[in-house]
Amino acid sequence: MTKNILIAEDDPVLRDVYVRKFGSSPEFTIRTASNGEEALKMIGEQNPDVLLLDLNMPVLDGFGVLEKFPTKDKRPFKVIILTNFEDQQNRRKGEEFQVDDYFVKKEMTIKSLYEMVEKALSA
Repeated sequence: MTKNILIAEDDPVLRDVYVRKFGSSPEFTIRTASNGEEALKMIGEQNPDVLLLDLNMPVLDGFGVLEKFPTKDKRPFKVIILTNFEDQQNRRKGEEFQVDDYFVKKEMTIKSLYEMVEKALSA
C-alpha cells in the first residue's frame, strides 16, 4: 500500500527536488501545495500520511496550517517541518504543536529528509 505525502513548499525548485526524490519510490504517492491555504484544501480532500510543511510560505504560513491541527491527537497524519533557519523560537513553537521532526534545509541532505519520512511512517 502506498503512503501519501503532501509537500507544502513555496519554493518551486525545492518542491521539485522533493517530488523527484519521493516520487522515484513506488511506495509513495505525492501531492504538492505552494502555500498553506492550498495545503489545508488538499488535507480536506484527503489526509496525507505525512505532511512536509514549510514554515515560511505566502498566503498562510506553516504555523497557520498547524493551528488547524494543533496537537498529534487532533491530526491523523505526521508532520515534518521544513525551514531554512535553525531558529530556537520556531523549534519551540514546533514542539508545542507536537511536530514529528524538524528539517533544516541548509544543514541537512535530501537523504536525511527521506530517512525522517521513513522514521515517521514507521512510528
